[in-house]
Amino acid sequence: MKAMGIIFTNDASLGDLTDKRTMASLPYGGRYRQVDFALSNLSSAGIRHIGIIARHNFQSLMNHVGDGEEWGLEMEEGGLEFLTPYSQSANHSYHGKLESLADAMDFLEYGNDDEMVIMIDSAVVSNLDLKDVLKAHVASGCDVTVVTKEGICNGSKMIDLALKVEDGKVTDIVVDYAAPAEYVASMDIFVLSKKFLIRSVKDMLARDKYHMDRDLVMGGWQHGVVSVNTYPFGGVAQFNESVQEYFEHSLDLINEDVRQDIFYGAHPVYTKVRDRVPTYYGEDCHIDNCLAADGCILEGNVKNSVLFRQVTVCAGAQVDECVIMNDTVVGEGCELKYVILDKNVTVTPGAKLIGTRNNPIIIKRGETV
Repeated sequence: MKAMGIIFTNDASLGDLTDKRTMASLPYGGRYRQVDFALSNLSSAGIRHIGIIARHNFQSLMNHVGDGEEWGLEMEEGGLEFLTPYSQSANHSYHGKLESLADAMDFLEYGNDDEMVIMIDSAVVSNLDLKDVLKAHVASGCDVTVVTKEGICNGSKMIDLALKVEDGKVTDIVVDYAAPAEYVASMDIFVLSKKFLIRSVKDMLARDKYHMDRDLVMGGWQHGVVSVNTYPFGGVAQFNESVQEYFEHSLDLINEDVRQDIFYGAHPVYTKVRDRVPTYYGEDCHIDNCLAADGCILEGNVKNSVLFRQVTVCAGAQVDECVIMNDTVVGEGCELKYVILDKNVTVTPGAKLIGTRNNPIIIKRGETV
């Protein structure tokens, strides 16, 4: 079945972590970026025509993805395209995904009118078989299929799109609402036909409607003009929509069951290749229950933490429940707990940084503390 993919880079704010990068280019899991999961899901389903819609701060994302070689996209017909509709206008007021799709209409109209479109957001990390999702969508006969996850709605977390499903049928849809536990949360993965999407985007914008969740899915369903199917996903889905969620889910990757599901569930997850020497473990270091990438120099004590490439932890340092990104140096005698260190941070010898599980300290990229 022929399909094309669209990845939204997402504009949710994770404070200093997304100050100068998109959610899609946020480092994750020691050596990956969040966009790697969407690209790997699409590529593993045989989808070779993929557009990435990015509105701003997309330079690091373009550097990471390049021509898509790591995902097998550079030689295929269609290939990978960056769609940057507002790159020439710093003052443009963004309305919603449907407006972005309207500005990417040339990309949408390329190829066979009968093919499907899979749209994926970058804030939710998962490893799923999109071929099964496509089959379920076609079998349903519905206009839109929403991939959903149980256990996310809890009455307190704000959900972009939540659905109530009874006996396999959607009975209620809400948006931007702390839906109760009997609802399932959208994973921001949608499947629909290209013909239906193009027609819907043009019709919606003509009526001053711009939002995928509120206007097309919920509004169309409420008015009886859009039929909605759900595809329940049974694997691990990590909603990284806040700093606390990003921190908690990063540390969850230390758990082997979670790690195996996220990185090897339906298929391997690919990323840009940056070969480094193996990690060096000093004679007196003590490393306990950690996820460490290559190229690190570890001479201190680290536990329950995620270390990205080329992290240095000097002798006498104590690191506990931290996320430390590429090329960061933790000096001698430092004490860190509940801390996120962005790239190229230097923690001077003897420094002490203590956050809390619900409010980790963030040190911005390139800073010295």
